[in-house]
Amino acid sequence: MANRNEILRKIDEWLQPDNFQDYCPNGLQVEGKEEVRALVSGVTASRALIDAAIEAGADMILVHHGYFWKGEDQRIRGMKRDRLKQLLDHDINLVAHHLPLDDHPVYGNNRQLADVLGIENPRPLGGLVWEGELTEAMSPDRFGQYIEQKLGRSPLRVGEGRSEIKRIGWCTGAAQGFIGTALEAGLDAYISGEISEPTTHTARECGIHYYAAGHHATERYGVQALGQALAQEFGLTHQFIDCDNPV
Repeated sequence: MANRNEILRKIDEWLQPDNFQDYCPNGLQVEGKEEVRALVSGVTASRALIDAAIEAGADMILVHHGYFWKGEDQRIRGMKRDRLKQLLDHDINLVAHHLPLDDHPVYGNNRQLADVLGIENPRPLGGLVWEGELTEAMSPDRFGQYIEQKLGRSPLRVGEGRSEIKRIGWCTGAAQGFIGTALEAGLDAYISGEISEPTTHTARECGIHYYAAGHHATERYGVQALGQALAQEFGLTHQFIDCDNPV
């Protein structure tokens, strides 16, 4: 058992959220009980995750995608009302960290994705984009199959580039707009979660292989790593609940 505020202070110490200008509030978004025994982590604070966390007896839910995004409707009704009611009725804390969890050198989504894909010498390239090297060069088709094997989701590949891929860049989630950073670095391929209409033309005309590997699929790992670290630090039980999302 641990005090909620002690957990929050430790997360702030590790992730340093005040260093980021984000699209949502990072940290405690919905206040629940003060004492925490059971922690559940997940990618997005959907109703499915909340219901599963209630079933698991969670006192705190830790997510990458929480609530109160800039520009969203501030009224508490419909889907938002139902989600918040479930959290409040069951006295569950909701803690969300967005960009700080993408960027962290140990628990971050980018760092954790590098481990899952077996990328050597992973390091920040610029902004939120990271770079590294494959253990051995692969053809573009083989690399796509490799990503599918590791993430359990077939990526969408576009673009024309070198016949072998060795040096790659990546940024999890909706980071297709950062493909220019990978191009400037002369990388063979760039991986992100999502793709947009202009990304195809950029990849084709500028000579780089682009892999849209799934927003959800690329961002499952940071929140798991952070949740496990908190469980070890405070003696909590921790369960990651994966609510499948094909996007």
